[in-house]
Amino acid sequence: MGVIVAVDGPAGSGKSSVSRAAAAELGYAFLDTGAAYRALAWSVLEHGGDPEDPADVERALDAFAFTSADDPADRWVRVGGTDVTDAIRTPRVTAAVSGVARVPLVRTRLNDGFRARLAAAEPGVVAEGRDITTVVAPHADVRVLLTASPEVRAARRASELPGEDRGAVARSMAERDAKDSRVVDFLEAADGVTTLDSTDLDFAGTVGALVALVRQAAGLEPVS
Repeated sequence: MGVIVAVDGPAGSGKSSVSRAAAAELGYAFLDTGAAYRALAWSVLEHGGDPEDPADVERALDAFAFTSADDPADRWVRVGGTDVTDAIRTPRVTAAVSGVARVPLVRTRLNDGFRARLAAAEPGVVAEGRDITTVVAPHADVRVLLTASPEVRAARRASELPGEDRGAVARSMAERDAKDSRVVDFLEAADGVTTLDSTDLDFAGTVGALVALVRQAAGLEPVS
């Protein structure tokens, strides 16, 4: 088994982009667990189901064939033979994710799949997403809670959504965090989890800080 790096944090903290860049720099695989929940939410909606109805969600789960790229340089996500890379990032799917994630059977099955991928990754993997540091990979070599002030997180997310009002983005993020926190606590670092606050760091600085944590934990020589 290779080095396992688990990264959690609230919406807009940069989990995906920072983890992907760190994986590329380290030469590790990358696992975006949130993409699986998004893909399942897309599947529920695609088949006319209600993401707030556990029965509809479980029916979609039974036929759910999810795959995603391991290479951080690739970004594809597929459900069966359908490329849903862009489709799972729409506001409609984003609004449906929390309902899907609250179904216990969903978390059990997806987490089992995540653990299998983590165990097979060599020489290492950076995995990000909800409860990755506490439930999916509590024994990961490096566990990090990536966060930033609410104002900074809202500004960063708004910059990714041209034309969106920053206040509206902030409210949407707060609502999503509130819904998700009913399922798992990702706002406070659990015992053994390192908090990485990027409020005063730019993107490169945040990636560098995460890479440094991994190199230290794994006994790797720092890059000069």
